[in-house]
Amino acid sequence: MAKQRPQRGATTNLVSTRFNLRQREADGDWLDQRDEVDGAPSPVRTSVQPLRPRTIISYNKSPDVPFDRSINPLVGCEHGCIYCFARPSHAYHDLSPGLDFETKLFVKPDAAALLREELRKPGYRCAPIAMGTNTDPYQPIESQWRVTRAIIEVLAACDHPVMITTKSDRVVRDLDLLAPMAAKGLVGVAISVTSLDTRIAMTIEPRAPHPERRLKAVRQLSDAGVPTYVNMAPVIPAITDHEVETIVARAAAAGARGVSFIPVRLPWEVAPLFRAWLDEHFPERAGKVMATIQSLRGGKDNDPGFFSRMRGQGPWAELLRTRFQIARRRHGIERIGERMQLRTDLFRPPPGPQGELF
Repeated sequence: MAKQRPQRGATTNLVSTRFNLRQREADGDWLDQRDEVDGAPSPVRTSVQPLRPRTIISYNKSPDVPFDRSINPLVGCEHGCIYCFARPSHAYHDLSPGLDFETKLFVKPDAAALLREELRKPGYRCAPIAMGTNTDPYQPIESQWRVTRAIIEVLAACDHPVMITTKSDRVVRDLDLLAPMAAKGLVGVAISVTSLDTRIAMTIEPRAPHPERRLKAVRQLSDAGVPTYVNMAPVIPAITDHEVETIVARAAAAGARGVSFIPVRLPWEVAPLFRAWLDEHFPERAGKVMATIQSLRGGKDNDPGFFSRMRGQGPWAELLRTRFQIARRRHGIERIGERMQLRTDLFRPPPGPQGELF
């Protein structure tokens, strides 16, 4: 059975069966020998390559998400969350949704310049841009590349609304930009808190900041006037669901305006990676976890249907919704999005190259 690499989420480098990628096999190099001699998996270093797309704003027509456009400045995610639904996207780069997704990363250094070009087009119509919808914009490499900050600088300069989702306290680094935007009704931040149990957090999100640091970030953002929310996404049956009431209470105490949740989703290649992770870390309850997930997803590992993919179905899903409703009511907070309305009427297109000279 494959074992988890130090500080990594996936236990394997499973390839995509949809793109006919070749299975990776041991080639007898020194890393394989180290595994045999030391009796433990060797560490895997993170590599970063520049990616230079022609455009930076992605559009979608999904009816069950509250935005129609997003920006993803980074591809892959070093946080290594085993449940991440974005993992299969790495196959488009001929890389594995497993270890490759969290170790072979791409950055878009031209993102801010591309954004200026798109926002100044005559036909552009302003609507909130979402960040963090695919991979985390504040993962560790952002500290060096600062691409996310450059994007927010562009948005702030032209009063364009943005919604940020992250599981990192690095977001408070940009409070000097976010607080003035919040005063104008231009920004909302959702911070993911999946578990407060250190052992669980270290295995499902091995390189994400500690949950207590995330809750501290909720307090810092809230105190600065930034509308801040907590998202318990995903809720994993028999692993994290017992923490629902505690996380809602802690979020409210930290100043969060709302709390929402999404039951765990296991699309495409994520399901076998997740099963391998269960076998490594929770073998005694793996069967129960998967049985409950399948009860949520119509008897399958995953339900890709609009709306149902975010909510789940059946008695377990209904119980989860009821628990969240009661907990939110008890602490006087709401769901994410119930009152997060961002302004679009303040938007001013960035000046053209000539205007920037004056």
